[in-house]
This record gives sequence, C-alpha cells and structure tokens, in this order.
Amino acid sequence: MPDILTKQDGQILRITLNQPGRGNAVSDEMVAELTGIIGGADKTSSVVVLNGAGDDFCIGRAVMGSTPKKDPDAYERRAFSDVVFDCYGAMRNARIPIIAVVQGRALGFGCAIAAACDITLASDKAVFQVPEMAHNILPTMVMSSFVDRVPRKAMSYLVYSQAEIGPERALSFGIVSDVVPAAKLDQAVETLCAAILKAPLPAIYGVKEYVKTAPDMAVFGAVEFARNLHATVNSSGEMRRKH
Repeated sequence: MPDILTKQDGQILRITLNQPGRGNAVSDEMVAELTGIIGGADKTSSVVVLNGAGDDFCIGRAVMGSTPKKDPDAYERRAFSDVVFDCYGAMRNARIPIIAVVQGRALGFGCAIAAACDITLASDKAVFQVPEMAHNILPTMVMSSFVDRVPRKAMSYLVYSQAEIGPERALSFGIVSDVVPAAKLDQAVETLCAAILKAPLPAIYGVKEYVKTAPDMAVFGAVEFARNLHATVNSSGEMRRKH
C-alpha cells in the first residue's frame, strides 16, 4: 500500500496521506516524499488539496522522539531534522496554494502542516494538539510552522499545556481558516477549489507570492510590493484575456 496517494484531477493535485491504520503518522521517508510532491506540484496543477485517509488527518511522526543511532553533534542533528523543516519550507515556497482538509486528529507534525498550508478547512469533529513536550521533545519544529500563523500566547499555550483543542479554538489561533460540519467538508473543499480555479494562473501565483512575503515587510514596503506586483501580474496576456 503506497504511503502517499496522488491523483491529478484537472488542475487540482489531490494528495492523501495513506496510513489510516496508524492515524497517518508519517515516517521521515513519507515526509521527504511529500516535500518532493509539493515541490513539483505547480508543473501540473493550480491548487493542491492535502488530506488523510480514514478517520484522522495525521497524528504526528511514526516514531516520536526517534534519534540517530550514534550521539550526533549539533550540525548532524540539524541535518537529521531538516527533513521536517524542508517540508514546511516546500509548503511556504510552493507557487500554488495548498489546502489542508482536516478530519479527526491533527497532532504534532499533523498540526504543524495544517498550520503551514495556505488554507485549512477543518471538520467540526477535528482535534488539534502539540504533544511533543510530553515525549521530551523540544517542540520548535512545530513552532516554526506556527511562527507566522499563530499569536505568541496561543503558541505558548499549545506547546506548554499539550492540550487538545477543537476546531473553533484552532480557528481563533490561526491554525484553521474555516470550520465546516463533517458531512459538508468535501463539498466545502470542492467549492473552494472551484473559486480558486476561476482565477487566471498569474493571479493565483501573485496572491501566494504576496501572502508569503508582504506580512513580514514594513508597511511602506508591503504597499510598494503590492503596487509593483499588481502592475506586473495584470499586464500578463492571460489576465487581459480574462477581462
């Protein structure tokens, strides 16, 4: 059984974490594969939809707290962890939007990628948690996915308390974009994808680029970036054909 399923559905690339028997807990190999899929997604697609098979989205890494066989020094340990940081980076740097669809549990790495995606739709039955501290793991990998999404006090609460939170609180924390009744989640995803795909591809790229960059800029720079990006994208032939 493949660990990750992909399906090309027109301009939508559908990615499914496919280990439902273990709550879609990911191995490092799965994380690396996911990174590669996302990195090449814009070659065939205008939007990515990421979900989990079965009852859960992703309950974390398959072996919590796994370490290299020998005691590594700091740089070796960084390399050991880069597989996860690279995945978050691929989500941020992808040219096209990534939609996470969260049903059931999103724990640890699962919570992190739910936050790292551009848009996250959650079932009203979804559960989010960062349990790393209970496993003697410093949770800065997960926290790095939160840093431009989740306010400081919410981040501190999640990692120190290790509390399970529901989707409405995850929405207020910035992890989730919208909460949908479980029975309507699939339809909500299709409606969202249809709305995105109505736009010309340069506009899809431009929105992702602006959202990725502008919030970290000073206001003046963010406005000037918007001005220049607006002129550049709207001058493209594909945008003019739409008008």
